[in-house]
Amino acid sequence: MNHISLIKQVAALPGMSIVDLKKMWTDLHKTEAPPYNRVFLVKRLAYRLQEISLGGLSEETEKRLERMAAEEEIPPQERKRPPGEKLLPGTQLIREWKGAEHRCKVLEDGFEYQGRKFGSLSAVANFITGSRWNGLVFFALKKQGDKP
Repeated sequence: MNHISLIKQVAALPGMSIVDLKKMWTDLHKTEAPPYNRVFLVKRLAYRLQEISLGGLSEETEKRLERMAAEEEIPPQERKRPPGEKLLPGTQLIREWKGAEHRCKVLEDGFEYQGRKFGSLSAVANFITGSRWNGLVFFALKKQGDKP
């Protein structure tokens, strides 16, 4: 299927009847369509058409997603982290930002900053700066662009 044909097929999905969407689902997935609404079917069918035409996720990405899903089932305090990300509870992280010193304490299950608990170091950095930051980069635990 060429790109023009793919674009036309995806563009036609919202105008199709629910019966036709479910038939297409069965044809593309080889299973019965789920009992969800039209919007769900259109979005998932659009993805499936693109996946068939352009290829799906790489093997590496699929493995990474599987690892992440498995990790979600493990309580945060028991998750294994890469060596560069291990921070022992009680560790004080200090950063000067715009002329003020900011201290963040590592907890068993998160971080504490100014008496407030945060689930991630990035959340602390975002709170301090008011913009999106990687917490490890903000507290100089890794260089920007470095892989964990």
